[in-house]
Amino acid sequence: MYGKVKKCPGQIETDNTFIKSTQHDFKSRKEAAEYFVNRAWGYYYHNKPDTAMMRFNQAWLLDSLNAGAYWGFANLTGQQGKFKESLPLFDRSIALDSLNANVWESASNSYGQLFSNTRQVEYLNTAIKYLRKSVALKPSARAYAALTAAYTYFAHKDSAIKYLKITDSLDKNAINPQVRKLINSNR
Repeated sequence: MYGKVKKCPGQIETDNTFIKSTQHDFKSRKEAAEYFVNRAWGYYYHNKPDTAMMRFNQAWLLDSLNAGAYWGFANLTGQQGKFKESLPLFDRSIALDSLNANVWESASNSYGQLFSNTRQVEYLNTAIKYLRKSVALKPSARAYAALTAAYTYFAHKDSAIKYLKITDSLDKNAINPQVRKLINSNR
């Protein structure tokens, strides 16, 4: 989306040249977009956010309905500490592909950070809602651990204990020791 800045003629020409260059290597723009999303994630996980953003933008240029591009934009925006700004990008990704458990989990991180910064309970409730959606789609120790930690903010720890047991059944090392200590001190 290139920062939503109006492009000059030279940038538009560069975009058109790029799009044309992908026609030789891919059957469709959609396929090319998937390729660039996958490359972007590689850069993201190797802590090269500028290159990751460039690749996500290339994917978006090829297919503006690619859910992975929006997910990438959202993660990179959240990584910059712009949690509120990341939410519409997560929402767009979810609207395009509501069955990706990882997007729901990633979005919950932004809501969790907003709760941490503001202590507004609606952010915590939304983080929990998104984590529950994530584990319903694809159970993972990491998501259950986040759900367990989220429930520790409530006075009654019944849900935290419930999700601690589920997390432990998947991976006992997934729970932060501080979260475990907090839950066990209230029993």
